[in-house]
Amino acid sequence: MKHLPSLPLYSYPKSESFAEILLSSLGAGITVYLFLIIFQPFGTESFHHPQKYLLLFPYTIIFGTVFFISNLYVSRLNDWNIGSELLKIFIILFLGSILAYFYNSLVISKVSLSFENYGYMFLYSLAVGIPISTIYVLSRYIYLKKSHENTARNIATPLVTEHKKSKETILNILSNNAEIVISTADFLCVQSMENYCTVYYLENGEVKKQLLRISLSNILQQTETDLIKKCHRSFIVNLEKVKNTKGNAQGYKLTLPNIDFEVPVSRSFISAIIPRLQEINP
Repeated sequence: MKHLPSLPLYSYPKSESFAEILLSSLGAGITVYLFLIIFQPFGTESFHHPQKYLLLFPYTIIFGTVFFISNLYVSRLNDWNIGSELLKIFIILFLGSILAYFYNSLVISKVSLSFENYGYMFLYSLAVGIPISTIYVLSRYIYLKKSHENTARNIATPLVTEHKKSKETILNILSNNAEIVISTADFLCVQSMENYCTVYYLENGEVKKQLLRISLSNILQQTETDLIKKCHRSFIVNLEKVKNTKGNAQGYKLTLPNIDFEVPVSRSFISAIIPRLQEINP
């Protein structure tokens, strides 16, 4: 006999701080009270008393207190999931219905205690609690999920930045007439013209260029990395700075930010350049 696979129980975010538990418990209790005075279900409308709304307020304390104690206990547990959360809600409604029944029987209705009357109170508690609990579970899940995602993002952003910084290296380009010291993150491209090369780079976010008396092969020896590659007999390019690519197997053109010309990729370099670009910008 084959066993059906069990459904996965997805993780559910718990309230961790005391303040958050207190506020959510207060909100749950007030919601129960508002539900009673606005909709006045289960005979509440026919209950006439000069202090009617004051007599209904202890239901806020009853359900808010049970809610608070339950969540305070849950905050100490591990591996909480949506199934556990639904069971917790049911227990809250069950315990709250017991306290509400004693309050109603001894203070408001002043009737003798019986299991039958408690059964009605339990059903009333479910009828009131289920829609409120549904709204609570969904809204809290959305809120805490976003909160945890923001926390993770805030932690990850410095790590990513630090990782990028760790990948940056300093390029020290020496020629017969000058020297350029820049980071790989600021390097854009090099264009060769006979015995001279023009180096394009960023400085404070602006594109700068400097003419050096040096061969392209000499610059390549000083600058080549996993991302800085020769792509044409007259060009070296930083692949990480490429914003757009166009062309075909006969040749490609690369667009770099704030540079008024396109960097060509000759056919002999396509097999090395284009797949690498696709890895960087899938």
